[in-house]
Amino acid sequence: MAFSLFSSSKIANIIIKDHAIRYVGVKHSNPITVQKFREKYLPPGIIQDGRILERDTLHLILEECVTDWGIKNTQVQFVIPDPFIVIRKISIPNEVKDDEIIGYVYLELGATIHLPFDDPVLDFKILSEDEKKKEVLLFAAPEDVAIEYSTLLEDVTLKPIAADISPLCMYRLFHFCQKTNEEEHILLLQFDLQSANLSIFHQDIPLFMRQLTLETSIEDWDIQQNSSNTLADITWNSHPSKLEVLIDEIIKEIEHVMNFYSFNLTQGKERITKILISGDHPNLPDISSTLIERYEIQVNHIDKFDKLPSHYFLPLGLALKEV
Repeated sequence: MAFSLFSSSKIANIIIKDHAIRYVGVKHSNPITVQKFREKYLPPGIIQDGRILERDTLHLILEECVTDWGIKNTQVQFVIPDPFIVIRKISIPNEVKDDEIIGYVYLELGATIHLPFDDPVLDFKILSEDEKKKEVLLFAAPEDVAIEYSTLLEDVTLKPIAADISPLCMYRLFHFCQKTNEEEHILLLQFDLQSANLSIFHQDIPLFMRQLTLETSIEDWDIQQNSSNTLADITWNSHPSKLEVLIDEIIKEIEHVMNFYSFNLTQGKERITKILISGDHPNLPDISSTLIERYEIQVNHIDKFDKLPSHYFLPLGLALKEV
């Protein structure tokens, strides 16, 4: 089964995370119009770190969602879970033609190019080239994971046409909302109930990504969905100190990644100049305030879609893929 990590008619844009399934349907007008958005929170133990543990249960839940949301037999774009994504800069001989790069990478796997899994699905972007070599940004994910999610979607009557990765989806939306500048060195934080993803962009290209699994469970949250399954009231129901520790860990990890970028990746020549924040964690405002106070750095959120809850910004960024 062939997949493009980047690749449109009615298209459903679906995100499946450890704790929730979210869907956005849009009309590609000017400006873009969000026609429908829905979400379904998942019980614990169905998906863990992106790996489907209870496929039959997830199938039943997703099948019910597809029926209730009115998207049977619809083409669908989806996101490969963050824990499986690898972004890596590689150099290849300049004589390798652009349409032969994927084949060259497959031939070199395990020899000059190493990935933490076998049988990857690959995509790439050429960063630069000279007479001797091409600098290529390689995107990789395990093929079995891509197939597992696409097959699940097919089994509930959907028709997968493309897969993407969450940092590109979110950055695409921030760019659409004119919150980016290719000259800036941008840290993108996606902070959800159970995980955080940190990625760094420069010249609109993702140069680094780190996925964090938080020491928490969906059971630490009280989630009350409204009757239309469009919004939920989320409150912390565990010990307050545990939440404080989690937020402090995220702040420390942000500082670590910023320092790593400045001193390791750019040898002290550059630093993070802006932070973009998104996600479904209720404490995003607290983190923003802390970052602004501690680093005196610009922190931006998306504020363009006042009628769309911020929980849906990731699938909306996926929807922009075909614009």
